[in-house]
Amino acid sequence: MASIIKNRKVTMKRILLIGLCTLLFAVLEAQDIDKIINATEVERIEKILSSDDMQGRRTFTPGIDKAAVFISEEFKKAGLQPVKGDSYFQEFMMVGPKFLNASGKFDNTDLAGKNIIVVTCQADLSVTEKSGYEKVKIEAGKDLFGAARKLIQDGKNYLVLVDTSFSKNFNRLTGFKRQLFKSDNSVVFVLTDIDPGTFSITAKHEITERKLMNVVGILPGKKSKDEYVIFSGHYDHLGISKPNKEGDSIYNGANDDAAGTTAVMMLAHYFAKKKDNERTIVFAAFTAEEVGGFGAQYFSQQYNPEKVVAMFNIEMIGTESKWGTNAAYITGYEKTDLGKIAEKNLQGSKFTFYPDPYKTQDLFYRSDNATLARLGVPAHTISTSRMEADSSALNKTIDSYYHTLDDEIETLDMKNMAEIIKAIAISSSSIIAGKDKPTRVNTSDLR
Repeated sequence: MASIIKNRKVTMKRILLIGLCTLLFAVLEAQDIDKIINATEVERIEKILSSDDMQGRRTFTPGIDKAAVFISEEFKKAGLQPVKGDSYFQEFMMVGPKFLNASGKFDNTDLAGKNIIVVTCQADLSVTEKSGYEKVKIEAGKDLFGAARKLIQDGKNYLVLVDTSFSKNFNRLTGFKRQLFKSDNSVVFVLTDIDPGTFSITAKHEITERKLMNVVGILPGKKSKDEYVIFSGHYDHLGISKPNKEGDSIYNGANDDAAGTTAVMMLAHYFAKKKDNERTIVFAAFTAEEVGGFGAQYFSQQYNPEKVVAMFNIEMIGTESKWGTNAAYITGYEKTDLGKIAEKNLQGSKFTFYPDPYKTQDLFYRSDNATLARLGVPAHTISTSRMEADSSALNKTIDSYYHTLDDEIETLDMKNMAEIIKAIAISSSSIIAGKDKPTRVNTSDLR
């Protein structure tokens, strides 16, 4: 009996010792994160990125290039690995094809030019049945734009026979030609009920090319280097407009989305300092979100989606959420269990992640997480932006600084931003450590 009591005392001592060690570790962990992610550091980065010197960070302007250099310097300072060689710039070309004319024949029958739409980066295109183009059909009742998008993104040459039931919407396929990634592949859409044995189609476009670049830094994993966790935000904004009554003409975009990009840089510093990530972490600042999400689209093409374990996209976290401070929401919360994992990792903290309360706003499809989410990746956006309808005007929101000249650093809460960034770091810890793997998005219910 005495020995049993003695063993129980030893066991209790061990439990208490383990508990004290755990508590001590948690305290030290909190102190470490506070040294790296704090309001002072958040303000330092945010102030530079949203300054007038960046000229509103509009796509294809010197201002956005200047912002890219600043972000790359922060990634280098953190000790991240460059995405290519010694450069943190993930460069790509966007092609703008201006349509001139098109003509064609199916089995020696002339096609009306209005029934031909060619998505191409080639100025002069000539296609016949001997050109190696794969012939496919978009039949009546199918999702015209979803099917067209998939074919264009496949990176193959297609002749697409579009059922004439789509005649009213066929011309809308020209929207896919507005900005293309430079490619040698072309997709020819023809509105027809004929399945031709022979065909010939020619199309002429005036081609313009412009360079864009994401800023990407990598922290290789220790054990699971080929599994990726992504932290991202877009660094572009709206640029310069005509001066308002106060003489201000620069869209500083402090919240949209210098705030999210600031978070990405802060997280880079934090995880690079910890150096204990089992999975590889990719930190990405996307370009061209405001003009079509091209930066995120290009970035997504560089990774096998099956290898991307999770994506934390961060958008507009500088203002107080509808629940007040120490709270944010996750778009598409119900589509994977990433949110549940985040909640588990945050147990005992004062911070709470909520499901997106603005379902009618379709936010899951409106940010840079959407491209990878459509491929099944548990890719979500974290935000605090208040999107409730304002009763004073249709389609306006309580987040009244959105896309206005007043979206400046003075409107942001630096202390709360720091708490949100810390919460993102802590909530992702078990995923980065290789202990948790969020469920995949069911792509059958995605648009």
